Amino acid sequence: MKSLSLGALLFALLFLATHFSEARHQACNPSGKIIGKKPPPGQCNKENDSDCCKQGKTYPTYKCSPLVSGSTKAVLTINSFEKGGDGGAPSECDNKYHSDNTPVVALSTGWYSGGSRCLNNITVSANGRSVTAMVVDECDSTMGCDDDHDYQPPCPNNIVDASKAVWKALGVPEDNWGELDITWSDA
Repeated sequence: MKSLSLGALLFALLFLATHFSEARHQACNPSGKIIGKKPPPGQCNKENDSDCCKQGKTYPTYKCSPLVSGSTKAVLTINSFEKGGDGGAPSECDNKYHSDNTPVVALSTGWYSGGSRCLNNITVSANGRSVTAMVVDECDSTMGCDDDHDYQPPCPNNIVDASKAVWKALGVPEDNWGELDITWSDA
């Protein structure tokens, strides 16, 4: 009887530790919201099927991102870091544009961490492959729907916004580019 109750107690403790640990890793709630404004004609670059803000729509904003682990879950999106591309302005980290043929990424605000990952490499994994990419920009989760953000909504808090080179290296067929569940880690 003692061994049964000890086993049940250990199971309960293990369950609680796992349950609360998972909850802690997922805890990143919206920090605010913005109300969308209709972009002026021709002011929202829709390259790579980018979304444009919609008048009156509420968009959540985030100052945080999920906790980074050895294999952090995220959503890969596509972005052009070239001049005239849907990324808009030069990259935050080096104030430069980057070729779509170079594996570079922008991270959601929380993961960007005030630029602490600037010009460092991360490893992006999906589709049975991995690629090393350099962090060059922030995918702003705190602001959007304005000229500075190409009239696009704020990024969700779990985005790795990647150049075409990253998508190619992961072996994703071009007609499937857009959004992809991935994992990433600091390289």
